[in-house]
Amino acid sequence: MRKRIQKQAHVEETTDLSLPMVPSLSGVSGEDDEAISALAEQRDHAIEAAIQTTSDAILVLTPDFHIAYLNPAAAATLRVPLENTVGSRCTEVLGCKNLNRMALCGTSSCPLVRALEQRSPLPNEELIVGMDPDHLYEVSASVNPITLDDEFSYAVFAARDMSALKVANRVRSNFVSMVSHELRTPLNSVHGFIDLLLQGHMGALNEEQRMYLGYTQEGVQQLISIVEDILFMTRSDLGQFEVKQQEVHLLSLVRQVARSLQPQALKAEVALHMDIPANVPALYIDPQRIKQVLNNLVANAIKFTPPGGVVTISARQHDEHFEMISVTDTGYGIPAEDSHHVFERFYQSNHSQQSKMGGYGLGLSIAKLIVEQHGGTIGFDTVVNKGTTFYFTVPLYHDPAQL
Repeated sequence: MRKRIQKQAHVEETTDLSLPMVPSLSGVSGEDDEAISALAEQRDHAIEAAIQTTSDAILVLTPDFHIAYLNPAAAATLRVPLENTVGSRCTEVLGCKNLNRMALCGTSSCPLVRALEQRSPLPNEELIVGMDPDHLYEVSASVNPITLDDEFSYAVFAARDMSALKVANRVRSNFVSMVSHELRTPLNSVHGFIDLLLQGHMGALNEEQRMYLGYTQEGVQQLISIVEDILFMTRSDLGQFEVKQQEVHLLSLVRQVARSLQPQALKAEVALHMDIPANVPALYIDPQRIKQVLNNLVANAIKFTPPGGVVTISARQHDEHFEMISVTDTGYGIPAEDSHHVFERFYQSNHSQQSKMGGYGLGLSIAKLIVEQHGGTIGFDTVVNKGTTFYFTVPLYHDPAQL
């Protein structure tokens, strides 16, 4: 395997502008040929030394999920013998899990499966790896598929231990969580007292007073929602958030979401449709969290769809383990320059429609987090001025008695 990798590195070196260019072999003397060979050998040794001495775990995996090569850092991190691990299945060595500790092996969310299917690099995947329950590691991993010739394809799995960074982030998240919690209590008090005023407990109000108190209540409610979302994100970062999965029927869940958002749709003059088969299989999800995902996606779709448009919630079976749920609108679409930032926290587009609609950029980040903690994936397709479809997968329910 190592010879194949070295051969590939030797082939690619003539196009690597960061390294000295090797002159053409045509018309050169034997001494020049020897110098070129010596340079190539020296560089091969340098590449080999870099792989051997790096603190990052590096593994080469075959398409049938076997370990073809691993460096000393990978053996040390995963606590496996360097010599006897080659040939083992990656499920026996890596045991990839998401941050919710849900196993990814054998699912469509497996990073190796996704990289090989997409035939493109998969960078910055946050995973938990290791087979020893007492020595699990949170890592930032990348999976890069490579083709050495027409017959052999591999994937290079590189992982960096994020433990030290996680500690620093945990301190920051604790601070944000504490501040958010302290804000929530007085905001709820203000909200409650405004309710008492509007209900007339402190005396009759005229229409103008009611109007201004209504505006105040909306502003306070928005602040409470922001604080709740920030608390949600920080608790998740601290590992204090978990999903409580159970058997759930999708149709009733979607009806609840559509009913709660119908007033918003009517105000925006947008039609809200459901395309959910009556015989859709039961899901294994946390109903409150997936309802939160649907609320975020449908509310966004309504907000960015002009009057007379349509928002449709639909579902279809993705594979034998997952259902795919989609929210499609006929709205403004997402500009190309914003596509790579859609799921980033607090990201705000410079697009004119975004400035009109407002928002604080956490809804889609929260949706992505919840879906991934269910072991699913989330993505979107968009055409500017025609519409956008957000889709995500969630696990199907399997009766234990039938397994």
